[in-house]
Amino acid sequence: MTKTRKPTPSTQDFDREFRAQVAQMTAGLAPTAFTTAWADWAMHLALSPAKQRELYQHAMERAQDTWAFAWRALAGAPVSPTESFAGNPDRRFDAQDWTQFPFNVYARAYQNNMALMNEAVSDVGGVTDYHAQLMEFAVRMLLDASSPSNYLASNPEVLALTQSEQGQNLVRGFENLVEDLQNTLKGSAPAGTEEFEVGKTVAVTAGKVVFRNELIELIQYQPTTPSVHAEPVLIVPAWIMKYYILDLSPRNSMVKYLVEQGHTVFMISWKNPDEKDRDIGMDDYVDKGFHAALDAVTTIVPKRKVHAVGYCIGGTLLAIGAAALARDKDERLASITMLAAQTDFSEPGELAFFINPSQLAMLEATMHRKGVLESRQMGGAFALLRAQDLVWRPIVNQYLKGQRDRMIDLMAWNADGTRMPWRMHTEYLYRLYLDNELATNRLPVAGKLIRLSDISVPMFVVGTEADHVAPWKSVYKVDNLVRSDDLTFLLTSGGHNAGIVAGPVHPKRHYRIRRRRLADPHLAPEDWMEAAAQHEGSWWPAWQRWLVAHSSGKSKPAAVGAPQRGYRVIDDAPGQYVRQR
Repeated sequence: MTKTRKPTPSTQDFDREFRAQVAQMTAGLAPTAFTTAWADWAMHLALSPAKQRELYQHAMERAQDTWAFAWRALAGAPVSPTESFAGNPDRRFDAQDWTQFPFNVYARAYQNNMALMNEAVSDVGGVTDYHAQLMEFAVRMLLDASSPSNYLASNPEVLALTQSEQGQNLVRGFENLVEDLQNTLKGSAPAGTEEFEVGKTVAVTAGKVVFRNELIELIQYQPTTPSVHAEPVLIVPAWIMKYYILDLSPRNSMVKYLVEQGHTVFMISWKNPDEKDRDIGMDDYVDKGFHAALDAVTTIVPKRKVHAVGYCIGGTLLAIGAAALARDKDERLASITMLAAQTDFSEPGELAFFINPSQLAMLEATMHRKGVLESRQMGGAFALLRAQDLVWRPIVNQYLKGQRDRMIDLMAWNADGTRMPWRMHTEYLYRLYLDNELATNRLPVAGKLIRLSDISVPMFVVGTEADHVAPWKSVYKVDNLVRSDDLTFLLTSGGHNAGIVAGPVHPKRHYRIRRRRLADPHLAPEDWMEAAAQHEGSWWPAWQRWLVAHSSGKSKPAAVGAPQRGYRVIDDAPGQYVRQR
């Protein structure tokens, strides 16, 4: 009997497996990207004798400053390490404890080294902008990790606390470390998140699931006013996060606020994909996600157009879906609101550190191996962008000071991550981030190209000042891509998440807002900042007034679901998909 030979793996499959193995050793970072950037920098620095001479001179000046400061500190009088510092002083060393020898010398030397290293990788002639940015990022990671504030022996604040508590802070810190390691090994949520249970303390706005397919559940929220604005609101959240960031605690729930203002609100809740969903692609998210939800909404609330709202990647999907609708002469949208969402990825901000062919090849190999991208991998990338605040400060607080940060709803939501299907995320990263096909009219939907310039409905676009995921200047680029004759751009204080989840009343927030017509000249971002008036407080009421102004009046609330037309009530909100881990 002839034995059947097993087929040998293809070259591509073998290389993918090898890259996936390498990724396990490098925490998912592509070493080739950084070594190429280093080679570009090193070779061009070697060809820049004037830059070398300047660096040598500044190195001598920095060393002299450190020694002079050390002699002053040896005299015994308290001296702040940020006093008379030539450069931007590091606020981590502002506490009184850092004025004592030898800790002030550690801090002063660190600041001088930091300034010199940053100078060394900047303004080197001939280095590509991208490689310069990678070098600056690598230096920042190194400096964040080497700060004397991160370690017990060199942090006087921690030492003083240890002395006053007779080491009990370290005992608590060790207990915190063991608890976190156990939770990690078990795959459990971080400590404190148990106080924020979906459906009980967060995501509690009353509603019903009226549609479910293999990718989404659609929630229709119950009205709380005797009459409602005629046009319903369909929210398309990001699928790299659970939808309930927009329905957090009652005090900061966007859904609750809209319902209380008399809007009929529908929300997409995305499935948390697993290995079986590896071949779900971007077209599926458009068709089985946005289009399926729009079909349901316009059936349940017939003869009405829809205010569509998209957040983060959900806003990108909304722009793609809206362009496809416009291409097909489908006029069911009354308006489009985009919250911290990019359509032009030519300047994607600090995420560009992870968006290059080498890095994507390694990431794609990891995803192909598992079928999905695990949420912790994406969370790790975001943490590296703000390592001092999201990695080192929590380490010091929890494991050296023994102090758990108080868990809040936004932190608990952030720990409730989702996975990404291999095909969709690969298409998203290559076609949108790397090749920028959406902004350059090269992206097909259902086999036919779409153009953002086909979008002409009124638009409300929100960017946030401190956004490192979707920088506001990148978000603002949509103004040049669509042909809406009524586009309002709003820039609010805060970051990618906290800036959007502002609540209807927020005394610490401010925003700028300006409307433009199609015939108006395009303003560069800096010119827009000068022209837009600033207002204090949350931006939510301004947006709500805009929605009302673009609605056609009031009507009776629609029934929940439409069972005679195939949309029966399936479950209570928040449904089942949001509970998937």
